[in-house]
Amino acid sequence: MIDLRTPGEIEDMKPAGRFVADVLRATSRAAAPGVNLLEIDSMAHRMITAAGAESCYIDYHPSFGASPFGKVICTSVNDAVLHGLPHDYRLKKGDLLSLDFAAKVNGWVADSAVSLVVGGDETPADRTLIDTVEKALARGIAAAQPGGRMGDISAAIGETAHAAGYSVNLQFGGHGVGTEMHGDPHVANDGRAGRGFPLKPGLVIAIEPWLMAGTDQIYTDDDGWTIRSADGSRSAHAEHTIAITADGPVVLTARG
Repeated sequence: MIDLRTPGEIEDMKPAGRFVADVLRATSRAAAPGVNLLEIDSMAHRMITAAGAESCYIDYHPSFGASPFGKVICTSVNDAVLHGLPHDYRLKKGDLLSLDFAAKVNGWVADSAVSLVVGGDETPADRTLIDTVEKALARGIAAAQPGGRMGDISAAIGETAHAAGYSVNLQFGGHGVGTEMHGDPHVANDGRAGRGFPLKPGLVIAIEPWLMAGTDQIYTDDDGWTIRSADGSRSAHAEHTIAITADGPVVLTARG
């Protein structure tokens, strides 16, 4: 079922968006060489508790997960693509880290992700990969116009990726957001403009392009959660929760 939110409900979702943005800003700043992924998870957990928010991840157990996630933030490093389960690993200078975080505030959910190179020691290839997912996200958001179709968003993302020389995996993509983290409609990261679900004011979705440097094939790690590139190439992920309004898309998780 696809729910359309009233203007008042969209206003009510904004605190969740601001909180998610705050956590990603804080954890991104904390992601320095020598910092353990479990410390990043603990920081996010403390922020959830202090804000009176709820984790969307800790008890999350979809069909593709081996068990409840058990942590509150996804930390995907280097060839880890999505759903990186925080574990006892100390970040190194030059690691490519993606942070994906969702939380519920006052009954409403927001979901967002960002990628960065730890210690700022980035290669041109890493910079291009991160820039491409960020550009794909921006173009997907710009295409989320009332009166359009879901395929407009998917096509904008896919065209951006292909133009930069990347292939696109379609097994995971964006999704509806509301009182739960994942809902309809699915937002594919490639597609044809003018096709798919009509984009109407009140639709709230997470748009989330993710790319791997050398492949579009993935596998699940032994932890039952972390998804990695099949060829070991590095990956990047970007995501925002947006609301489609009569005046166009509004980014609820903007980090400023």
